Amino acid sequence: MSTKITAATLTRDAMQFLAFKRAMGMGYRRAEFVLNGFVRFVRDRYGDRPASLEQVVTQWVTRIEGRKAITVGNEFGVVRQLCLFRRRSDPYGFVPDHAVAPVKESVFVPYIFSREEVLAMVGAATRHEGRNMWGAMLRALTLVLYCTGMRLGEATSLHLVDVNLRTAVLTVQRSKGRSRILAIRNDLVVELRHYLRQREEVLAASGADDPLTLFIRRDGSALTVRAASDVLRCLLRDLGLKPPRGRSGARPYEFRHAFAVHRLTAWAIEGVDVHTKLPWLSAYLGHQNVLGTEVYLKATPELLQLASQRFEQHSRRKRRSLP
Repeated sequence: MSTKITAATLTRDAMQFLAFKRAMGMGYRRAEFVLNGFVRFVRDRYGDRPASLEQVVTQWVTRIEGRKAITVGNEFGVVRQLCLFRRRSDPYGFVPDHAVAPVKESVFVPYIFSREEVLAMVGAATRHEGRNMWGAMLRALTLVLYCTGMRLGEATSLHLVDVNLRTAVLTVQRSKGRSRILAIRNDLVVELRHYLRQREEVLAASGADDPLTLFIRRDGSALTVRAASDVLRCLLRDLGLKPPRGRSGARPYEFRHAFAVHRLTAWAIEGVDVHTKLPWLSAYLGHQNVLGTEVYLKATPELLQLASQRFEQHSRRKRRSLP
């Protein structure tokens, strides 16, 4: 028998599902957005009338033509988890098969900044002066993104209490359901000390109350992730790293990719076994497991060439040692 649901019962089940996941320490903010859209779809199409859950899921997955398979697969995964949760109280409840949206791996290839491009971005950020965006703040933000591999939202969420320059550590609070402590280099400490002095001057000139966030705009308000993303995209366009229009080209998120790839490349040049370092890099980046970090091993031709050279050297040594 096909499972029958209404928008009201789905709303209740979704709330219970989110509460269950969050009780285990998971944020599930993106999942909440997806589930709200799913419930809204059912309400708009069926009102208060009961509908077949199997039919509803199929209609919802195929509601928009031309969507990327990875996007459909990720959203479908959230709804499937809700169906699995519902089965706890309804053993015969419908759970869609994985084949409905089978694509799980993104074919997206990130843009990896060269070191010269990173320096160009730091320079452009330093020179930028907008109505509320100021160069010293953007310079510090860009350096934090590149030197730590933080997500943009993590960097803009940093508070002053998360910054300990005496011990040279930054604390990322409750990101992706967990917190982490990041050791930073002395040169970044020097940059942040300089920025904090200028931050005090900006606050004094604005007359605003201190929002206690690390990054602030010229009017003294806290820097938002949207404002930071907008200005960094403008700098990328000005440098020709992103087309004048559209979503293609480099993104602010590429600082995270560049950090990971450049770190792995440096280890490879030093002759370090990068596979033994992956768990450390994974923890530093805040990945849930090392699988999310392994993708960077094939991110650049330089890294692949280094790996190939090391393998060839290892093979030659093995051949010479044979009797």
